[in-house]
Amino acid sequence: MQTHIELEEAVELITASLSPLGTELLPRLEALGCTLAQDLPAPMDQPPFDRSPLDGYALRSADLVGASREHPVVLPVVEIVYAGGVPSRPLAAGEAMRIMTGAMLPIGCDCVLQHERTNNGMEQVEIYAPLSPHQNYCDRGEDYRAGTVLLPAGMVLDAAAIGVLASAGICQVPVHRRPVVGILSTGDEVVPPETHPLPPGKIYGSNQDLLTARLRELGIREVRCVLSPDEPQAVADTMAELLNTCDILLTTGGVSAGDKDIFHEALPLLGVERVFWKVNLKPGTPVMYSLKDGKPILSLSGNPFAAAATFELLARPLLAALTGEAHFALTSLTAVTEDGFPKASPGRRFLRGVYRRGRVALTGKNSSGLLASLVGCNCLVDLPAGSPPVEAGQTVRILLL
Repeated sequence: MQTHIELEEAVELITASLSPLGTELLPRLEALGCTLAQDLPAPMDQPPFDRSPLDGYALRSADLVGASREHPVVLPVVEIVYAGGVPSRPLAAGEAMRIMTGAMLPIGCDCVLQHERTNNGMEQVEIYAPLSPHQNYCDRGEDYRAGTVLLPAGMVLDAAAIGVLASAGICQVPVHRRPVVGILSTGDEVVPPETHPLPPGKIYGSNQDLLTARLRELGIREVRCVLSPDEPQAVADTMAELLNTCDILLTTGGVSAGDKDIFHEALPLLGVERVFWKVNLKPGTPVMYSLKDGKPILSLSGNPFAAAATFELLARPLLAALTGEAHFALTSLTAVTEDGFPKASPGRRFLRGVYRRGRVALTGKNSSGLLASLVGCNCLVDLPAGSPPVEAGQTVRILLL
């Protein structure tokens, strides 16, 4: 097991042995936010027939030459075509068909006049304006043609994409499979937030909700959570149960070097391969990474901000490796600080920040055990080892969350 390694080395060790989990077919709406695994060809023309873009009359432009309010063209109305209906016959010269928005246009029609420019007649209609061929006319395949790429591989499916899939009658979507994630939080002092009143000496556990919510923000839907006391065999048994049904296991707490940091005992009981312990960063130095039968176990500090920061720095590259989806990786930018940070950073340090238009505001209290100042944070400020106190107006590297 390697110890006291740099962040970049930790990321490399985590991702080196992992490969994407493959693909799966999901129902269309369940695929929202997922990434397409292959090009999707259009199975049909859209629209599937020539159709009217408005309520009015299907006409032949040649019949409307010179039409005006002073000299209307009068035509018999031979049929009414509603949306969802089909014209019973072609439109002959000197005829009109009353037609509704979205309805199929008859053969022979080459334009549609809105009813506001007519007398809105039912048996015969007065036409008050001429039209050019193909005016107010929606062609079959105007949106997309059968066989063309409807949606490309690698795109993240948003609401518009889901709508396009529905318009093409596509019900199942091939996407990159996303992992099932287990979260195990430990600590004799931790009780569920639903426990009332709070017993003396106890604290409400926030890490499970924090990490579950973050995973869901990132598009990971299946998350299974367990809270365990600080007992090595119980922790090992619970980890084994979670790994039976999960692709990744995240743990919080018990990874430092105190009397109750029980993962040093629990992991050997589970029979894992311990890859590294302790990364040269703050907060979250004692983060630990292991493998059990090829499945990754990322053990984070129990301090809430330390857990949140190391999740972003290490779990997100892990998710990118298992899904093959690049958007899970963090984006790095530079920004100018709006305020300062009074402490020097002998080791590499990550601060919470709020980034807007090239500037970053540090969010105040940065202790690893404090959670409230994480609210509104949308980036981590990366201070290299040996950095002096941060001054306002300084250019820093940030990682967007």
